[in-house]
Amino acid sequence: MVKESTRLSAQDWARAALKAIADGGLAAVAVEPLARTLGVTKGSFYAHYRNRDELITAALAQWAQGHGEEGLTEFAAIADPARRLRELLTVVVQSVQPLAPSVHLSLLGDRSDPRVRDAVRQVNRARLDLLARTYRELGLSPDRATSRARVAYAAILGLAHLAQTDPDAPDSAALADEAAAVFLL
Repeated sequence: MVKESTRLSAQDWARAALKAIADGGLAAVAVEPLARTLGVTKGSFYAHYRNRDELITAALAQWAQGHGEEGLTEFAAIADPARRLRELLTVVVQSVQPLAPSVHLSLLGDRSDPRVRDAVRQVNRARLDLLARTYRELGLSPDRATSRARVAYAAILGLAHLAQTDPDAPDSAALADEAAAVFLL
């Protein structure tokens, strides 16, 4: 059933595209199925975007903005580095849910696309920079801080990957406590 009176924004379409990407990568972004999911006609899409590629570009920009530097401002503002790290790890690990799709992990299958490569690089860079800065503030040398940040971030991505395939994943609160114990100095 199509709701003709529904007014969607370009951001609504981008959010729907991100959900499709999380579920099936870039190949899952198709105008007609998205319109059906959103309960509108394709005309709503064309009021905001000229084509699918433009939607994908907008969706990736929205994801990179929300999950990169801008998405981290709340954590970056925490003055105490130990508290910053604990809160960051807790929020990230607790957001990992069993069998939940992940935009980030799904995008890795499309990493040959330059738009994907740029968006993932931007998000990774912002996250790694914040982690490395936090570890430097905790007293590690710049090289050790960078290495520790990479290992912590890899563990977080690994937990997200495991959660996508494991319906019996451990409780996320317990994992958050364990992550904090392992990655705090």
